[in-house]
Amino acid sequence: MADSNASDDDPATILGRRLEDCYRHIHVTAMADVPICNPVLGVAATGFRVHGPRAFGVVTTPWFMSLVAADLPDASPSAPSRVGVTVRQVLPAGEVEFIVGDLPGFGRIDSCSLFSPMFEFADMTAAMDTARLAMEAFFDPAVLEPEPVAATRTATPISRRDLLRGAFDDREGRVQ
Repeated sequence: MADSNASDDDPATILGRRLEDCYRHIHVTAMADVPICNPVLGVAATGFRVHGPRAFGVVTTPWFMSLVAADLPDASPSAPSRVGVTVRQVLPAGEVEFIVGDLPGFGRIDSCSLFSPMFEFADMTAAMDTARLAMEAFFDPAVLEPEPVAATRTATPISRRDLLRGAFDDREGRVQ
């Protein structure tokens, strides 16, 4: 289910298709009938594109969705790293942490988990839409730009706890 709008000879698209094949094999073998799998989902590679010497895209399976990075076939390999080590990649939207892995039949793949398990997705369309939006966000430099602050008031920082609870200071024109 690789992106249909990408060129068939694009190295990132080819890499995405290889990953789909690897994860489809895992799905029907090692993950067959495993309760963590969402039975309405399949395997897909979304938005694979070249960024520097690597390909980036989102892999969706019935058990996880991750932003992944892998070396392009003709590029110099990434700096060696052990499986399980965290590495940082700079993307247009900022620095992202990936965990180094080794996928049998594929080789090194660095992953940044987006969702796991995948039960909150009602169908593959919803999962694919989320994967596409995630790729757009990771590759949008505007994500780094701070929102302009109105000149008529002073911005008060919001703590992470208040943000997650939805509690905001009403004096600053925010909802409580």
